[in-house]
Order: sequence, then structure tokens, then C-alpha cells
Amino acid sequence: MKRKVCVVVTARPSYSRVKTALQAIRQDPDLELQLVVAASALLERYGGMLRTIEQDGFDIAARVYMVVEGENLAAMPKTTGLGLIELATVFDNLKPDVVITIADRFETLATAVAASYMNIPVAHIQGGEVTGSIDEKVRHAVTKLSDLHFASTQMAAQRIIRMGEDPASVFVTGCPSIDLAAEVLKAPALDFDIFERYGGVGERLDYSNGYIIVMQHPVTTAYEQARHQVTETLHSVRDLEIPALWFWPNVDAGSDGTSKGIRVFRELEKPKNIHFFRNMVPEDFLRVLYGSQCIVGNSSVGIRECSFLGVPTVNIGDRQVGRERGPNVIDVDHDRTAIRQAIQRQLDHGKYAQDTTYGDGCAGSRIADLLKHQELHIEKRLTY
Repeated sequence: MKRKVCVVVTARPSYSRVKTALQAIRQDPDLELQLVVAASALLERYGGMLRTIEQDGFDIAARVYMVVEGENLAAMPKTTGLGLIELATVFDNLKPDVVITIADRFETLATAVAASYMNIPVAHIQGGEVTGSIDEKVRHAVTKLSDLHFASTQMAAQRIIRMGEDPASVFVTGCPSIDLAAEVLKAPALDFDIFERYGGVGERLDYSNGYIIVMQHPVTTAYEQARHQVTETLHSVRDLEIPALWFWPNVDAGSDGTSKGIRVFRELEKPKNIHFFRNMVPEDFLRVLYGSQCIVGNSSVGIRECSFLGVPTVNIGDRQVGRERGPNVIDVDHDRTAIRQAIQRQLDHGKYAQDTTYGDGCAGSRIADLLKHQELHIEKRLTY
């Protein structure tokens, strides 16, 4: 019988971080893919990934609407609790042999708890990494709830083992998002008009002579500062007068502050060099990213995919503190002058050499192969 693999995608970045694994699972005759789309991945205002997933030809086994409105601290545990209830029903209906959860968002905790209490083995992608904010706690909690570990880096794998996980259950696969980046590098040309394909809000910019990307999310442990923090970045980017493609924040606590900061700045300052987007399909986004002169903000894409693509990164604040990074990253505080100066340094530097810390482009096939051949179990014993 085919081994049933249930993958839960809960957010915009989660899809790109698992897409090549989904493709490899779907193509394997010994595996059956059960794709569950949940949380903000279903919501249009956070990118509308559902349409992209369907256009990529994936059948969706279940949809879980679980996001509680508010974008504040109380909304996150309530969303997690609602997800726990709904996902338990989904798993009871689908009866998977193994459940895959991705990275460190609060919704992944609901996935891991529901599956664990239903005696379903859990496989975790991107465990063992170190960052700031609440993500640090969630990621390691999910690690302890998981039975198979697909680490992106050697250092992450060693951390998982030091947490007491059986070394025989820990595998360095690389990150599937690097697979997409590797494919994009084979045909990196930006062969479409960004504004015609994705619309967005703001001036129609001439980006033929260079542009930058901005992605800044709220920091959940400092959510009340979100509006001030994004305003500092907005001023620095506006003052540089370089065309900037700015992407909307995620659903974390403080997102309303970040969004309001953007809207107020847009209305009052009327920046001529910034255009705002909600989302792009992963491959298009990576081509736009590769063609940029620099990415600014606090998204992990600046550290993960950009290290492989060699794109200069200005990382703001401590949302990514402790994460392994290549030489392409400059870290700065939430200060408009420091941000502007760091962007200028990266513009002067240009592209960096490729760094393969997070993978070599074969993670998806490795994960599918491990899911097919590894013995599945739910009993755990500490190894230290």
C-alpha cells in the first residue's frame, strides 16, 4: 500500500519551503500526497496562496480556516487553538501515515500537537535553527513533538541531536526553497512586466536601471513597536530615491501596526519610488529577487535564498538573530540613517558569491526518498 503523507501548508512562505518536496512526493509511486492548506495561506490579504497551489496542479485534500482576527498577541494562541481542533478532525478523516509540518510559525505547533496526540508520526522541516522572537520557542517545541527531522544545515542537525533526538532520525536534507532558487538560476531572466502581472499599489516604476526589494514583518515579542519600526524603514527607502518593490507583512501580532504604518506613510508622504505588492508565485518572486540590487527588511529569505542567489541583504532588527548566514548579510538596527547607509554599502558591493549553507538544490527529492524508506514510529527516548 502507498504510504500516505499529509503536508500542512499554513502561510505564504511555507509553500515555497516545501513545494519541491510536494512535487517529489506526488511523483513517487509508493507515496500518496495529502495536501492540507490552512490559516493565512487561504486568505487573499496575505497573498492568496490557494490559487497558486491549485495552478501548480496540486489537489487539496482539506482546507482549514483558522485565523482569528486581531493580529495581536491574543489572536495567535486563539488561532493555534482553533487550528488544533480543526486539524484533529482533518487527520481523523484522512488517516495519514505521517504528517509534515514546516518551520516555526505558531500554526505549525497546532499541526504537531494534533498529530502527536493522534499517534501519527510527525516529520519536521527546518528544525534546529536559531532565530529571535517567539519562533525560537515554537521551532524547538515542534522538534520535541516530531519523530523525523529534515534539517536544512549541518549545524541545525547537530542542535537537534543535542536536544536529545535520536541521531538516526535526523537528516540533513537542505531546504526545499533552495531547490526553487537553483531552478531559477537556470533561467533567471525577468521575462515579464511585474506591474502588468501583479498589479499592486503605487507609482508604476522604471526598474530597468536597478531596484531593491523590501520585506519587513512585525516582531511578535516587540509587536507594539511595529509601526515605528516600519516607518524608519520607509523613510530610509524613500530617501534613497531608488525604485523599491515592497511586499506586504505576514499575519503575526503587530501586523496591523506594520500595515497601518505603510498606509499612513503612503497617504501622507506619497513616495514616488515605492510600489507595494501582496504576493507573487514563488518562481516569479525569486526571479524578481535575483534581479534586484538588494533586499531590505527582516525576512528569512534575505538570509536563506539570498545567500544561495548571492543577493545583498540588509537585515533589520533581531527577528533573525542567531540564524546562520552567509557573507551577503549586513545587520542594522531600526534606525533610518543606519538602514540607508547599509543599503548604500550593499549597492556599492553588488552580487556576492553563492553560499550553499542552506542546501544544494536537491532537498525535495531527498525528503520524499526518506519518507518512503524510513521506518515510522511514535515512541521516543532521550539519547543524552
